[in-house]
This record gives sequence, C-alpha cells and structure tokens, in this order.
Amino acid sequence: MGKHLLIIGIGGFLGSVSRYLTSVVVHKNWPSITVLGTFAANILGCFLIGIIYGYYLKYDGLNSGWRLFLATGFCGGYTTFSSFAFENTEMLQSGNYKMFIIYTLTSLILGIMAVFGGLLLIK
Repeated sequence: MGKHLLIIGIGGFLGSVSRYLTSVVVHKNWPSITVLGTFAANILGCFLIGIIYGYYLKYDGLNSGWRLFLATGFCGGYTTFSSFAFENTEMLQSGNYKMFIIYTLTSLILGIMAVFGGLLLIK
C-alpha cells in the first residue's frame, strides 16, 4: 500500500506540474481565451488516459505500478476530468446508459452547485 501511494504521489506531482505548464504555454499563445488552458489540459488528459488504458487492454500489459503511476497519478494530477470521461466511456461501452446519464448530470450540476456553495459560505 505504501509503495502504491508513493507511485501515485510522484505521478500526481508530475501531472500537476505538467498541468500548470500546459496552462502557461496555452495562455502565452492565446491570452484572450482565459479557459483555454483548462480546456486543453482536460482534452489532453482524456486523450492520454485513453492511450494508457487502450495499451493496457490491447497488449494485456502495463503492470499495476505503471498503471497507477500513469493513469491514477499523472492523469489524476493533470486532470480528474480524464478519469471522469473514462468512467463515462466505460458506462457507454457496457450499455449502462441510465447510470451514464445520472453520473454525468449529477456530477456537473452538483459540482457547479458545490463551487457556488463554497463561495457563498466564505462570503
């Protein structure tokens, strides 16, 4: 367990730093579009987690340490949206449409409401 946490933590650190650097580069090139850095990180993170899990499924490889480092750690630090998108993709592929709709809508609605709630609480 301790080794897994360390692997995830290192991956998360590198993912978080990479997310920041992505935002810096994007903002430097397109300063007028403030949300583009987050958008780019979310889409790149989704693409990356797709590659990681695609490789894992196709080659029946990628030991658990690498999977924890890359998918949970790096992608989780880069963007949790990638995990959210992957989970939704799994639900769609398995035909679990009802849970897909419930999970997607409640995550978006409650997530936005939680941000507003936090802001109101501090006000």
